[in-house]
Amino acid sequence: MMSTVRLAFSPAPVHVRTARLVGVAVARRAGVAEELLDEVRLAIGEACTRAVELHRQYGLSDLVQMEMSDDHSYTVRVIDRAPIEAGLGLTALPPDALANEWLTDEALTVGVGFALLAGFVDDLQVRPVEVGIGTEVRMVWPVGK
Repeated sequence: MMSTVRLAFSPAPVHVRTARLVGVAVARRAGVAEELLDEVRLAIGEACTRAVELHRQYGLSDLVQMEMSDDHSYTVRVIDRAPIEAGLGLTALPPDALANEWLTDEALTVGVGFALLAGFVDDLQVRPVEVGIGTEVRMVWPVGK
């Protein structure tokens, strides 16, 4: 039977540590291999820090949401409520570059946080939550059940 743990916290850096601790505890219980737990801790910390920073940058008091489930794999979803362009790292580009189809090098350097996450997580997805608002960072690790 799949179990799900949900955590919502105010966008303050001090709460990221708590989210990491909860995430690793749930990962351990779900059966994630011991050698992957550091990656889980680092990835959750990076995803939550990113969400907190976006909320603070845009003056949002909405809670950052984190959802963990263990159905055939350990899946963590971190959801922010910032404008989608900011959540996807597009606001760092000048407006004329957003219309340019040659977004290779510049676009790749925008999401340093995404590059770090990709180094910690083999199965990583970043996608909009709803039209215009919020992004979801979805990370998946194998479990040994």
